[in-house]
Amino acid sequence: MSDDARMTLWAVAVVLAALAFGASSFVVPDFGGFAPDQFPVPQDDPAVQPAGYAFAIWGLIYLGLTASALFGLIARRTAPDWAEMRPWLALSLAVGASWLPVAKLSPVAATVLIWAMLIPALKALFAAPLLDRWWARAPIGLYAGWLSAASCVAVGLVLAGWGLMGEIQAAILCLVVATVLASVIQVALEGVPEYGIAVVWAFLAVAVNTIGSAQLLVAILALAGAGIVGLLAIRAMTIPRA
Repeated sequence: MSDDARMTLWAVAVVLAALAFGASSFVVPDFGGFAPDQFPVPQDDPAVQPAGYAFAIWGLIYLGLTASALFGLIARRTAPDWAEMRPWLALSLAVGASWLPVAKLSPVAATVLIWAMLIPALKALFAAPLLDRWWARAPIGLYAGWLSAASCVAVGLVLAGWGLMGEIQAAILCLVVATVLASVIQVALEGVPEYGIAVVWAFLAVAVNTIGSAQLLVAILALAGAGIVGLLAIRAMTIPRA
């Protein structure tokens, strides 16, 4: 098989995976987090979960990834600088297409899946072309940023929901891990503030969900994490871009 044919197949695979990923939101509409009774220790108002409005970011992520995939197929089908990211992105989106149905059945399985989405999404982001930033790095950055926060939130919910840690302790642990993870990744990413913006969006939604309650420490940590990652995202805006 020629290189052009191979690149074309991967471009098609990314489009199909992106469409399947977006279609999953119609199979399981209005997902706003795990249900309290999905856990042995019901999570009625979990400290680590973002406010429901935060999940609206998925609409922008779906549109951005679909537009990126279609642009890549039509305008950059055999572009060498698009080739390296496509297998990783196709893998992440293909796994993601099953995430919502799985999340309705099992938080533990969904937690494993979201990390299986995150790792190849990050590989795709770091392999994304420097050119066509708005068509490649920006939408993937937004996607990977939200996954970075959501994967840590999922771990916090499982830890508290299975009684392995107290709710507040699990929230604190996962916010610290998410802040460190996102900070390291954002520093390594040049000119992709969208990654940090998605993380900040998640952190602020956690703060909104907890501020004014007995979970005030969680709100403070979420705001601190948003401040740290937000400053790094601003720094990424000032880095010269190709």
